[in-house]
Amino acid sequence: MRTIKASEFKAKCLKLMDELAQSGEPLVVTKNGRPIAQLTPISRERRSIWGLHKGQIEILGDIIEPIDADSEADR
Repeated sequence: MRTIKASEFKAKCLKLMDELAQSGEPLVVTKNGRPIAQLTPISRERRSIWGLHKGQIEILGDIIEPIDADSEADR
């Protein structure tokens, strides 16, 4: 991960953001030798919600058939 001083980041901000978009490598901004911020590229790929929880949910029993309890409609 690349590290840069805050003063240098301020002077070269736009150029650094272009480089980041090209390389995809995160950039850590430091102030007085301490990490202050991390600049990372935004992921542009959109994921479909279909199959998002595949393998995480288990259906037990028959979800089509009605339950045996009395319902309001039967009264």
